[in-house]
Amino acid sequence: MGSQRDYNLEIKDIADHLYAYSFDFDVMHPYMIKSFQPFFAGSSLLELGSFKGDFTKRLLMYFDDITCVEASGIAIEEAKSKLDGNVKFVHSLFEKATLPKRYDNIILTHVLEHLDDPVLVLRRINEEWLTESGRFFLVCPNANAPSRQIAVKMGLISHNAAVTPAEAGHGHRRTYSLDTLERDAVAAGLKIMYRSGIFFKALANFQWDRLLQTDIISKEYLEGCYQLGQQYPDLCSSIYLLCEKGRRIR
Repeated sequence: MGSQRDYNLEIKDIADHLYAYSFDFDVMHPYMIKSFQPFFAGSSLLELGSFKGDFTKRLLMYFDDITCVEASGIAIEEAKSKLDGNVKFVHSLFEKATLPKRYDNIILTHVLEHLDDPVLVLRRINEEWLTESGRFFLVCPNANAPSRQIAVKMGLISHNAAVTPAEAGHGHRRTYSLDTLERDAVAAGLKIMYRSGIFFKALANFQWDRLLQTDIISKEYLEGCYQLGQQYPDLCSSIYLLCEKGRRIR
């Protein structure tokens, strides 16, 4: 925890584990947008952890005032090559970022699990960056996803919430479930308005990437997995909280 982190190194793919998969870009990103869109409010958006801009590009359909905070300079340069000049970038750690205003919408997807002090960052979102009527969209990988539970039964990982060596190499510090995610959001003073999951998932990402290259998976099947995830959020690939500004518990 005390060692200096190299955020450019953490985003690099390694031999047996990618930082991001086609499943993330082609399946999870569209369904995250589908989950968020009914709750979008106002015109400004802050994306914390924009990586290389793939998700940001989808958000341009809904917002013309977007600010992205990203710790990796390499990721920012690649994102800039994909996006128009209207997106503002801040190269900073969340813990140290100085932002010019508050935002109507704040998005933090698959990032909180990387942070050394997640409650500190959530507190900054609540107290410094979110407007009085703003919405905060928080998504994390789910410890209880069936794909992880199967991996436990196979002896590949020790328990649902384990951080694997490959995940640790990509900067993961923890693996959330709904109860621990809600614990940290409440500790930061956020008001949880809605909780759900995104996409029922029984296969690992690399298995999904192989299937997506075939005609085995149809659009209807993907939609069925998304809808089933609404019924069983604790069995989803990712867990999702919609929060509003609240009062911190002292």
